[in-house]
Amino acid sequence: MLGAPEESPHKWQVALVDDDSSTLRATARLLTIEGYDVSAYPSSAEFLASLRVAQPDVLLVDLRMPDVNGLELQAAVLDRSLRIPMVFMSAYASVAASVQALRGGAIDFLEKPCDRETLVDALERAIASAVRERRTTSMITDLLHNWHTLTAREQEVCRWVVKGRLNKQIAAAIGTGEKTVKVHRARAMTKMRADSVATLVRMVDAIDEHVGESVMADQRQRAG
Repeated sequence: MLGAPEESPHKWQVALVDDDSSTLRATARLLTIEGYDVSAYPSSAEFLASLRVAQPDVLLVDLRMPDVNGLELQAAVLDRSLRIPMVFMSAYASVAASVQALRGGAIDFLEKPCDRETLVDALERAIASAVRERRTTSMITDLLHNWHTLTAREQEVCRWVVKGRLNKQIAAAIGTGEKTVKVHRARAMTKMRADSVATLVRMVDAIDEHVGESVMADQRQRAG
């Protein structure tokens, strides 16, 4: 059965952006019947303004629109460091536009007019992407919380462990005893809930990647 996934704890919020009023109404009606919570916008500007209030789970957007087209809207969303799965639609798509949209992270690029099954299938894949993103965000939040419970010395020891250093080498590097390093290491592993060094490495790498992305996003916002 097509439509919003049954396991969803709430109605999935779909933002629909299309300057064609008839298409906007028809698509909004179809998706509402399918069980989605639909917000319809006749322009990219109106959708972008709505982000100050709420963020949809999925964005369904037309390619060719006046003022701000679909690709420009995609760029604006990415510049805001928002990860909203996007599905494009167009009756006049070029290969170059399709490639650009997909490289920008779009889930699919549909040709208008598209049938109900094709449209809903694309949205279901976009929602699956949103679910994965939420799980990743939740995981990172937990990791950061655990990381900030570590003392500065425990974090330092973790960094050395991740680099593959032995306890004896770490002790020499930070000017303390090997037994003390073992204590810091054990406490850090417990606080991070890491059952192995390999797990700890993956955790710290994930934290560093997130921090790096956050810094880059902040720099983009400052530049903008």
